[in-house]
Amino acid sequence: MASLFDLTGKVAIVTGANTGIGQAIALALASAGADVACVGRTPAEDTAGRIRAMGRRAEIISADLSTIDPVERIVDETAAKLGGVDILVNNAGIIRRADAVDFTEVDWDAVVDTNLKSVFFLSQAAGRHMIARGSGKIINIASMLTFQGGVRVPSYTASKSGIGGLTKLLANEWASKGINVNAIAPGYIATANTAALQADETRNRSILERIPAGRWGDASDLGGAAVFLSSRAADYVQGHVLAVDGGWLAR
Repeated sequence: MASLFDLTGKVAIVTGANTGIGQAIALALASAGADVACVGRTPAEDTAGRIRAMGRRAEIISADLSTIDPVERIVDETAAKLGGVDILVNNAGIIRRADAVDFTEVDWDAVVDTNLKSVFFLSQAAGRHMIARGSGKIINIASMLTFQGGVRVPSYTASKSGIGGLTKLLANEWASKGINVNAIAPGYIATANTAALQADETRNRSILERIPAGRWGDASDLGGAAVFLSSRAADYVQGHVLAVDGGWLAR
């Protein structure tokens, strides 16, 4: 059974790999045997160093995914340096908060461009490579707001709702070509993106009261789901959005 989850010899791209969820997923994939291209606006030196300490290869690729300009380079550079692309984790994302009546076009475009547009075009670039090889795994990072509306985050909600639909669309098109496309929807995870919520005493209390597990998630809680969806164990899983949320949606 353990061999189903073995990623030895696989090459993964993880965006936003320098901190938080992206770093945790990159480390989890490496612990299962994968070599990892760590993509981020700032160099993921710590992540790469920890991967290399496990005896795996790691490459640092600096790229700003607020535009689609670097997507082809990310895939080409990974393939050239690590020998291919077997797994893509679309984790990089941003959030902007304001009341809907005050939300600006600048904040709308910044979030949607990073969280949805770049995800599609990076998936497209990786998908071409994977289709040519006849296999591959793509994991998108969705959100509780893929299922719910949220408040004061209209562009984030729109982008993460779009991720749910895009995941299904790509699975529909590429399943027959040997590509699995799924998503992970993290619950309330203690990261920089949720710092404002953690610091708001009222919001923090209301969030914890709803989570059956009784705690904020840690980024490492997502590692097992990422390894599963990247592995042979998930070969018949397609278009699924897997919630890792401490029971939030069940409540």
